[in-house]
Amino acid sequence: QVQLVESGGGLVQAGGSLRLSCAASERTFSMYYKGWFRQVPGKEREFVAAMSWNGLSSYYADSVKDRFTISRDNAKNTVYLQMNSLKPEDTAVYYCAAAPRSSVWPYYDFNVYPYWGQGTQVTVSS
Repeated sequence: QVQLVESGGGLVQAGGSLRLSCAASERTFSMYYKGWFRQVPGKEREFVAAMSWNGLSSYYADSVKDRFTISRDNAKNTVYLQMNSLKPEDTAVYYCAAAPRSSVWPYYDFNVYPYWGQGTQVTVSS
């Protein structure tokens, strides 16, 4: 069973940037479908970004498109979320997720991802 560990969260001013990392324990992580979700108290976990196992397809929520970028480093078994032009409404706990399949559908549904990290807090001040 793959274990995921996020890092890189913190406090940043509006307009700033952060890069989240998610390191996996599994060497075959490169074969996994990968996603990032976020959650604020009292709300359902929200889709942020996803990447196909081969890295050829990436998907983003409309609210983060053109500001966030999902990427991977197969040699490090790590997936990243580069977040630029951060807004106060981006404040949330961010989770990485993975599914041991070549494709998932719908990629924006947190129920299709069986593996999750512990989450990392991102706070954007105005």
